[in-house]
Amino acid sequence: MMEGAPRPGPQRGRFFDDFAVGDVYEHWPGRTITDADNIQFSLLTMNRHPLHCDAHYAAQSEFGRPLVNSGLTLAIVLGMTVDDVSFNAIANLGWREIALIAPVFPGDTIYACSEVMETRASRSRPGQGIVTTRTEAFKHCGTVFMTFTRACLVPSRSEVRA
Repeated sequence: MMEGAPRPGPQRGRFFDDFAVGDVYEHWPGRTITDADNIQFSLLTMNRHPLHCDAHYAAQSEFGRPLVNSGLTLAIVLGMTVDDVSFNAIANLGWREIALIAPVFPGDTIYACSEVMETRASRSRPGQGIVTTRTEAFKHCGTVFMTFTRACLVPSRSEVRA
């Protein structure tokens, strides 16, 4: 039996020094969204819109079936980016230009990729920098359904070793 705090494993994720404008990260694996995911997330977040949790109602809509809650798709896509973009981040600084381009339905498998748009050293926090990425999310058929831009504060490698 081990005593004390667990020893850290191998370092994961990127540090500020590891990002370069133009880098593209293909986030893997994808994620198939189920009816249960959609209903549970919708009800957990108190989004009772019947397009997400009433199949009969949704069948009569222009979509002909339930839609996946866009909050769920945003949360999953954001989560898919963590290993490549923000695993070592100190803080997310914000999201902007979130565009919902196409519907997502239960049973769709979604994927994402991110491009580094900007990096800059923090003016107020030495040893840290701001990384801005643009993420594009697409369904298994290739249809882009969401894009967003995100900025996060990431330490430099030297800051972590200090």
